[in-house]
Amino acid sequence: MRLEIEERYGINAFDIYGLTEITGPGVAFECEAKNGLHVNEDLFYPEIIDPETGVPLPDGEKGELVFTTLVKEGTPLIRYRTRDVTCFSREKCSCGRTTVKMHRLFGRTDDMLIIRGVNVFPSQIEHALIDIEGTDPHYVIVVDRGANHLDEVELHVEVKKELFSDETRGLEELRKNIENVMKSKLGISMKIKLVEPKSIERSMGKSKRVIDKRNI
Repeated sequence: MRLEIEERYGINAFDIYGLTEITGPGVAFECEAKNGLHVNEDLFYPEIIDPETGVPLPDGEKGELVFTTLVKEGTPLIRYRTRDVTCFSREKCSCGRTTVKMHRLFGRTDDMLIIRGVNVFPSQIEHALIDIEGTDPHYVIVVDRGANHLDEVELHVEVKKELFSDETRGLEELRKNIENVMKSKLGISMKIKLVEPKSIERSMGKSKRVIDKRNI
């Protein structure tokens, strides 16, 4: 997407990293080299840890990104776990900056999805479905990238046996209701696909709720 924007408008586009809990955008940023994001180490102390043990990892190893704020007075944070997965590099940068660089994010350590800039947890969808009459709390979220580079979401929802019939009018009303509820509660639009009862795979362990086809 960035390459297409740069070619179409004749500009340079740069990645900027930030998160609301720390300070918003500006925690780290790309330079002209575009081979990593320089962390503002005068403001934040960054670490990479093993997400299972919490033990700090050496440069070059992927792990969970952690920040401690150094100058924040109102809400200082100590070893705040971002749940973002990345790694550090301290190789000399062609731009002349000497602060540590973080790689583009590889993903998350939890089940949170970032869809069109909105944070979405599968549990939010499950709680919303419980309140919708005619559905079972069994679902699958399929996320993919469309032709316009935007995230596309399709939610597969199991319908109760008594409602899954040849009466398409009732099913269409239910589909539109789910669509409106998700838009209202999650803040994003998603395509709703109603499926037969017990058609979504069950497992003895944690059910797989998300199929992410995006190549991020």
